Amino acid sequence: MFDDLPPDLERLHTLRVWHVMWLARIDAKIEAVQQRQTEIEQGRQRRPPRPEWTVEFGIGAGRPPVQVHAGDCYAAGKRRRPVARDEARRLLADGLRACTHCRPDTRLDVIDLSRGPTPAPCTRFPPQGHQCGDHSPAPGHRP
Repeated sequence: MFDDLPPDLERLHTLRVWHVMWLARIDAKIEAVQQRQTEIEQGRQRRPPRPEWTVEFGIGAGRPPVQVHAGDCYAAGKRRRPVARDEARRLLADGLRACTHCRPDTRLDVIDLSRGPTPAPCTRFPPQGHQCGDHSPAPGHRP
């Protein structure tokens, strides 16, 4: 058998002390990593749920609301607060801008009322004097 340890007692004690010091360092590191993992898991469990909807605020006096976002939107700014579904719908209906990335207006089934109704397209060839959108026949026109 190959024995690579020193033959004298003094060097053997030195090696033992050195290894005990390393084991103490390793045990301390194991304990610290376990403590950190426990803290991370507790933080994960205690984290409040992500809001369903948020409103982003502007800069300046009064910080007026600027945009409505879905709670999971990556484009929402840092100045925001959670809002309930009904408040998000009300803000959108009142004309507050919807985020173009998460489209809360689409998710909340809120149509853009600022544009007004879309006129129906003209489905027939307009005769002389006929205006598109005005589907009454021009004088002298027979269908």
